[in-house]
Amino acid sequence: MLVTGTEVLTGIISDRNGPWLSERLRELGVDLARIVVVGDRPADLLDALAQMAASGLALIVTSGGLGPTADDLTAAVVASFAGRELLLDASLESRIEQITASVSERWPEADREALRLATRKQAMVPEGATVLSPRGTAPGLVVPPADGAGGPTVVVLPGPPSELQPMWGEAVGTAAFKAAISGATVYRREIVRLYGLPEAEIAATLRSAAQAGLSLDALEITTCLRRGEIEVSTRFEPGAQADYDTLLAFLAARHGARLFSRDGRTIDEQVASLLLAGGETIAAAESCTGGLLAARLTERPGASAYLVGGAVVYSNAAKAAVLGVDSGLIAQHGAVSPEVALAMARGARERFECTVGVGITGVAGPAGGTVDKPVGMVCFAVVQGAVSSLGGLRSLIRTERLAGGRAAVRDRSTTVAMHLIAALLHGERD
Repeated sequence: MLVTGTEVLTGIISDRNGPWLSERLRELGVDLARIVVVGDRPADLLDALAQMAASGLALIVTSGGLGPTADDLTAAVVASFAGRELLLDASLESRIEQITASVSERWPEADREALRLATRKQAMVPEGATVLSPRGTAPGLVVPPADGAGGPTVVVLPGPPSELQPMWGEAVGTAAFKAAISGATVYRREIVRLYGLPEAEIAATLRSAAQAGLSLDALEITTCLRRGEIEVSTRFEPGAQADYDTLLAFLAARHGARLFSRDGRTIDEQVASLLLAGGETIAAAESCTGGLLAARLTERPGASAYLVGGAVVYSNAAKAAVLGVDSGLIAQHGAVSPEVALAMARGARERFECTVGVGITGVAGPAGGTVDKPVGMVCFAVVQGAVSSLGGLRSLIRTERLAGGRAAVRDRSTTVAMHLIAALLHGERD
């Protein structure tokens, strides 16, 4: 995968195409060897293509550099690399002219000659290439090596994901693309998720698995710390299914309930399913997270079936006025305390007339911490009961010391809250 663009190389914008294409290639049984980012310099682009070809790659996919401006040079450089002459495609030029006609209508003062030259530039195509229909003004290309030359096929795609993604299916269907990946295999990818242990523990688990004689050579295992959880992704070919099943059993035996997802489902998906299955409704009362939990609960479509609302109660006065938290309780225990978190959760459940209430209050930092309540200390409470019930509530209350800066503490707080919600709905209680 070859990403072009000085704006990507310098970090002005982030590459979204490489990861997306990596997953699409995996689905086709194609192993992505590398993602290389180069600026808008022809020599750098050509050098990257040459290095990839020298390493024996069958397919190169580029993104970016197909526009009308002077620094959009990918098509010309790929033509040179493939040993193919760059020729004008008159029918493509006509199509692009139709697409850009609205520009002339919207900006009648625009330089017509400049527009004509820009259109012609985008209609220059390497001889023998397959043209992919433009989704903006720039067409894509599938460029096989020149006859008898050998080397990789190059798929040339535009930079904007909104143009690249719908063009991908057309590229995959071309004869040159199919020929390039004729040796593709089948890859399976399984994801499990763990919570409540450090990432180093997984490394130790994998070492123990190898020492116990588990066959791991056919499994490509990667671990990632994501939002306070550990994601273990394993890629393998079908023949290694038994090896993966043995590894999964080893993880389950070693980590028990901390292995909360064996099928890749996130805690967000699990919480949504639990709320829906139980006919539960939920509301969040948040202080240090400032609405992040409510936002997370609404990320999934259909959240209106269970999320009633939320309250951001940052000040003590707001906690009392909006949720009915006793000001004497705050004075006695402090705003950051399990007692206040519980009162917030109860207040949210009562005020919003739902079955589940969540309270979060903490010190996100970087200032505001004390010896007794340091930065990163966050108190959580989740309560559950019938809408009409004022007593007999089931509850879970926790206090955590979360690591990281302000953003990390706030984000990880939402993960802790989601796991507490799931635990309570599974029947756990204090």
